[in-house]
Amino acid sequence: MTHLDWGLTGQTVIVTGGAGAIGRAVCEGFAEAGAKVAVVDLDQGACDAVAAALPGAMGFGTNLRDFAALPALIARIEGAMGLATHLVNVAGIILRTADLFSVTEKDWDAQHDVNLKALFFLTQAFAARLRDTGRQGSVVNYSSQGWQSGGIGGSVVYNATKGAVTTMTRGMARSWAPLGIRVNALAPGLVDTPMLKTPGQTAEQFQAMVDSIPMKRLALPEDHVGATVFLCSPMARYMTGATINVSGGFLMY
Repeated sequence: MTHLDWGLTGQTVIVTGGAGAIGRAVCEGFAEAGAKVAVVDLDQGACDAVAAALPGAMGFGTNLRDFAALPALIARIEGAMGLATHLVNVAGIILRTADLFSVTEKDWDAQHDVNLKALFFLTQAFAARLRDTGRQGSVVNYSSQGWQSGGIGGSVVYNATKGAVTTMTRGMARSWAPLGIRVNALAPGLVDTPMLKTPGQTAEQFQAMVDSIPMKRLALPEDHVGATVFLCSPMARYMTGATINVSGGFLMY
């Protein structure tokens, strides 16, 4: 499928979680738009596999929980691909449990480290580099419909991080607008990936969840590509601090 010119040709875009289901689709979308994609994920081999299929892409295996190394990651990408002017924070983990009583401190820390703390400090390093070079750019933070619903059971912890991401997106947008750095969020709904499965969930409960979506189907990873590329493109040049709902109408706000 051929799309219109997004105005991103030759620009470097960083996509975290780029070897995951949604992240890979987003990487493919940016490559189709003519961008150079830095595929960031935990496993170098998985990053390389995604990058190998995309023109001008490169893989960067990284543990995002190594917070002190995140500025070096931005520098490493710049050295290999040129200054990155767009950052898409897709990386995230959910550790589902049957109920809130089963959540451990280790579960809490892992989800907050990846979903929130790593996102903040990577974005901080990215924005600092744009500030120092006098360049403008954009950030897209992946939130979740759970930022509004709060989730249920063990997913409450994951959704707490996504509520924080949504709030932080607005604060970043307000703080960095004078620098010409736009920051928006995208909130997926129920996506057909392994992350959706809850321990102990019956087939009937799963189908009831699907039936609660007005469009009567789960999202596919590629359903998020258009909105993500749009938010980074010049067509969204007057948008910052927004959260776009991509959920098939699961939550309307």
